Amino acid sequence: MLKPGLLLLLLLHVLPLQAESLPPDLAAALKDFRSDGPKGWGYTQTTVAGSESLVERFNPAEPDFQRWTLVRKNGQAPTPDETRDYNEGRSRRSSGATAPRLQDQLDDTSATFVRTEGERTVWHFRLQSGGLDDRAASFMAVTITFHQPTRTIEQVEIASIAPFSPVFGVKIAGTMTRMHYSLPTPERPSLLLAVTIQVRGRAFWFKSLDQDMTVTYTDQTYPFKK
Repeated sequence: MLKPGLLLLLLLHVLPLQAESLPPDLAAALKDFRSDGPKGWGYTQTTVAGSESLVERFNPAEPDFQRWTLVRKNGQAPTPDETRDYNEGRSRRSSGATAPRLQDQLDDTSATFVRTEGERTVWHFRLQSGGLDDRAASFMAVTITFHQPTRTIEQVEIASIAPFSPVFGVKIAGTMTRMHYSLPTPERPSLLLAVTIQVRGRAFWFKSLDQDMTVTYTDQTYPFKK
């Protein structure tokens, strides 16, 4: 008997979802969509994974490599050594890094309307490969929740549809990343509020890769004159 995950994968290839044309408002929102939110906004980022937590502050008005500040680590004020290690680690990262454009990997031919939820519509997409070494995209699907009155992408969920092996020795049984955004107001645009990540898998048959992580974004401010 086929396992449920493998059966689902076979069905998706044999009986593909019926593609539909995207509404112009959703197509326009996807064109300008930034998964990390609009540039220029500062925020407090809180990451929780198991028993560990990290609170950081991002201020885009500061010079490169000084924009991030460690506020708390595992519920405590950081020690001088922890602050030094944190700053050194941040300084080695590229300040020009930008989030990948999800819309560039969406398979437009697979766009499928799922349902209406009040003022929101939900759409389903398959992912296209991001390169020759991308062994995960064909096992992933994207669900987008679109708020029609404000023409805002309110939630994006990227989830596996079957087990896969991204690299030799690694088996991912399931993975899900969900990003939630605020609705815009006259004072501020739509901003990233939270990211939830779940991974279930093993490396070389004995090491667990299971992880649950949440990242929340609060105290958003715009430090530049409008």
